[in-house]
Amino acid sequence: MRKLMVATLLAGATVATPALAQDVGPTFTGPRVEAILGYDRTGAGSDVDNDNGRDDQNIDGLLYGVGAGYDVNLGSAVVGVEGEYTDSTAKSSRRDFSDQFGFGRVKQGRDLYIGARAGILANPQTLVYVKGGYTNTKLDVLAGDTDETTDTAFKLDGWRIGAGVERAINANTFAKVEYRYSKYEDAHINFADGSTSSEFGIDTDRHQVVGSIGWRF
Repeated sequence: MRKLMVATLLAGATVATPALAQDVGPTFTGPRVEAILGYDRTGAGSDVDNDNGRDDQNIDGLLYGVGAGYDVNLGSAVVGVEGEYTDSTAKSSRRDFSDQFGFGRVKQGRDLYIGARAGILANPQTLVYVKGGYTNTKLDVLAGDTDETTDTAFKLDGWRIGAGVERAINANTFAKVEYRYSKYEDAHINFADGSTSSEFGIDTDRHQVVGSIGWRF
């Protein structure tokens, strides 16, 4: 009986070991989804400083959202496409409008991103990568003068670049740390009455440091 038990355990171990080995190695290939959380800062991109003490030039807060992508492992390199939907708690401390510099109350709204990334495998579990693509964000703005105020939504178009490190926890789960810089150069206004302005030029910068936890299928 004892010999039969030992033989059974050895047979089970022989079958289980290859299965476990298959689960450990990450592939960095295929579709993925992730949850995103981090620091968000949006501000004027102009070199001209404003020190009148009345207007916030930068807003910062907590960034949160979801992302999805698809990667292809080429051996020592990985390439892929990705997209994100995020929102932010960033907003100005002002409660009224301003007819001096910029605008009054400003709140960061949703952000849409689509782009690509490419990286190299520093080791079998670690990917170091760069990324870039198109970003469209929304700013909720209260603006006006002493006679009239308007609550409007600014839609900003721009580009984003970034770099990060992805670490495989196991074959299916991963964690990422990433820095991103966005530059917005074009915008239009969606007014409360439903009308839309023509496109105009802007100069707005955005910096983000984020972490992600994700699942690869």
